[in-house]
Amino acid sequence: MSNIDSYKNKFLIIIAGPTAVGKSGIAIQLAKFYNAEVFSADSRQIYKEMSIGTAKPSAKELETVKHHFIDHISIHQPYSVGQYESEIKIALFDYFKSNNIAIVCGGTGLYIRALMEGLDDFPDISDAVTQHYQNIYDNYGLGLLQKELEIKDPIYYQNVDKSNHRRIMRALCVIEASGKPYSSLLSIKDGSKLPFQMIPILLDLSRDKLYERINNRVDIMMKEGLETEAYLLHQLKGLRALETVGYQELFDYFEHKTDLKTAITLIKQNSRRYAKRQMTWFRKYGNWQVFNIYDISELQDFISGIISIAKK
Repeated sequence: MSNIDSYKNKFLIIIAGPTAVGKSGIAIQLAKFYNAEVFSADSRQIYKEMSIGTAKPSAKELETVKHHFIDHISIHQPYSVGQYESEIKIALFDYFKSNNIAIVCGGTGLYIRALMEGLDDFPDISDAVTQHYQNIYDNYGLGLLQKELEIKDPIYYQNVDKSNHRRIMRALCVIEASGKPYSSLLSIKDGSKLPFQMIPILLDLSRDKLYERINNRVDIMMKEGLETEAYLLHQLKGLRALETVGYQELFDYFEHKTDLKTAITLIKQNSRRYAKRQMTWFRKYGNWQVFNIYDISELQDFISGIISIAKK
C-alpha cells in the first residue's frame, strides 16, 4: 500500500441505506455507467449458504457486474468487522491499481464506518469480564444488562439496538475494561482514512413506500424458497451468522413455537424495525448526500460533477 499519492484521483462511491430500499439495483446501474465493480458491505450476503434471505443480487446481476465480498466465506467460519476492514482495504488498493472508480454497496453500518473511518481502538477484554456478563445474561436475562448499560453509558444506551444482547454485552465489557463510557470511544480515527476520494450516498424513501417494498420483498422471498433455505439451515441455528431476520422467525415456526402466517408477519415487522434502526445509524454517522432511489439521473449528475471537479 505504498505510493499513497497515486490513489488520490481514485473515487469510492458508497451506496448505503436501509434494507429493501434498492441499493443493489442502483449500485449495478452506477457500476455499468462508470465501468466499475461493486464491493459489498453487507454482513450477511458475505456468507455462501445464505442467499434468498439476504436478498443477494441475482445470478444474472452477478454476471453483469463483478461483485466482491458476496459468497465470500462460509457461515462456519468466524468473521469480524475487523477482518472485513482489513480485507476490503487490501482489495480496494489492488483494484485501484488499474481502475479509477469503485462502488461500495450495503446496509451494514459497522462495515461502512470501518471502511470510511477505520475501527475504534478498544481495550483488550479479559475472558473473566466476558464470562461475567455472559453469566448475567444466562441467569438473569437481557433486562439486567440493559439497565446496567443505561446507568453506565446513557448515550450509547439511547442508540444501541436494545434487543441485541451481543452489542450490549460488548459495550459493557469495554466499559469494564477501559473505565470509560463506550460511546466516548466511538471516535473517528483520521489516520485510518483511505486516500481515495469518497462519495457517500444515502438512499432514502418515504416510510410508507419503504415499508411497502419490505413487505413485498418478504413475499417474494417466500415464493423463491426462503422456507426451504431456512429449513436446511435450521440445525445450525446456533451459529452467529444465522441470528438474522428472516431465519430466526422461521426457526421458531419449525420448532412449533408459531405458525407460518405469524412467522411471515414477524419477518416483515422485524425487517421494518431493522430498516428504521439502519436509518437512525446512518443519519448519526457520516456526512451523506441523500437521494431518493427514483432520482438516478440526478444521482449520476451529482457523482459525475464531483469527479469532474476533482480531476481539474
